[in-house]
Amino acid sequence: MPKVIKNGRIVSDDWRILALDEDETPAAAVVPAGHALVPLEVWQAHRADLLDRATRGEVGVWLAGDDDLEAFAADVAPFRIIAVNFPKFTDGRGYSIATLLRTRYGYTGELRAIGDVLRDQFNYLTRSGFDALQPRADRYTDEQLEAAVANISDFTQPYQASATHPQPLFRRVARPGPQQVKS
Repeated sequence: MPKVIKNGRIVSDDWRILALDEDETPAAAVVPAGHALVPLEVWQAHRADLLDRATRGEVGVWLAGDDDLEAFAADVAPFRIIAVNFPKFTDGRGYSIATLLRTRYGYTGELRAIGDVLRDQFNYLTRSGFDALQPRADRYTDEQLEAAVANISDFTQPYQASATHPQPLFRRVARPGPQQVKS
């Protein structure tokens, strides 16, 4: 069973990620029983059949960096889990998708980063709105994953605004004004 960092803790996870073969069409895809994360195009092809399962929390959707988030926005509500795929660690589109889901589209369910998710990115991923991080199963040993959890809180007070801190630091921290400074 894969390990996931969820809300700063390592937990076992039973969600299966469905990926289409190169020659497989979304309409021909078979969604397995149990917890399944399906690509957006599979959700769109099987929406009527999967809506009840999504509402019960059995099916989630995963988004690719080039998926049309605005077209998906009307479907966000029934999902208890949405994942965003990072095919390469250099592909930063997932950060924008997460931020938009949290801020513009008001998504409050579990937001999971999947794919090529590296420990150096954990802090930034959580600041973008991800509350679950699922690195590839072959990426880290259990010990390395435990050590990586500490990276999530590397910076206790980030300066910039983000999905988790909508105000920049200078707006969050009260500092003495010129009249309050003692000589």
